[in-house]
Amino acid sequence: MTRPFEPSFIIEVIPQLLPFLGTTLAIVTGTVLFGSMFGFILARAKIRGRKISKLLADLYTAIIRATPSIVLLFVVFYGLPELLLGTIGINSNGYNKVFFVLIAFSLQFAAVMSEVMRSAYGSVDKGQYEAAVSIGLSERQAFIRIVLPQCIVVALPNFANSLIGLLKEGALAYTIGLTDIMGKGILIIGNNYGAYALETYIALTAIYWGITLLIEKSFHLTENHLSRGNKGISAS
Repeated sequence: MTRPFEPSFIIEVIPQLLPFLGTTLAIVTGTVLFGSMFGFILARAKIRGRKISKLLADLYTAIIRATPSIVLLFVVFYGLPELLLGTIGINSNGYNKVFFVLIAFSLQFAAVMSEVMRSAYGSVDKGQYEAAVSIGLSERQAFIRIVLPQCIVVALPNFANSLIGLLKEGALAYTIGLTDIMGKGILIIGNNYGAYALETYIALTAIYWGITLLIEKSFHLTENHLSRGNKGISAS
């Protein structure tokens, strides 16, 4: 006999899911931090590196971006302990699953961010940098004062899209047993023997949707704020 749909369970299950939202956001925050740092190294190699470093950076990006997130997560989760144990004798089987999730998604996010940074840097006219250096600014000052602010404005939309993609891809962390917000939803469904699955997934959808809207709105306001200076310069 088919169980009738119960909308009230959606409201009932959301408070059970929200306490685990912190784990999800912590994974996203850590991935953005480590992935962006590695992505910067890759982007620098693509822009100013030698042929070998540029080739390696491009090759890394191509391989990682062609690898499904869940495959990369499984490779890191099952392969990294074997690699650490076989090479340097470290047994990582007792490590927190967050450790493996951060590594897997940081590796993937770095490949995406390297392209975001590279394209943003390429969008700025090199003549502005050369003019800043010619009037006495050091290369570092010219980059920080002239190039970087424009790069940030150009990169923000792609960064926001990458961040939203990361938030959704992060839901795969439950596949290795991590109890984040998605993992808690799966546990709730299991504890109810498969009942209320649709209601639970709708509740998860509502939470992810709310976070996505908040990210989009925040980045939109930030982009408009940072773009005012450029518009003022163009108008003058």
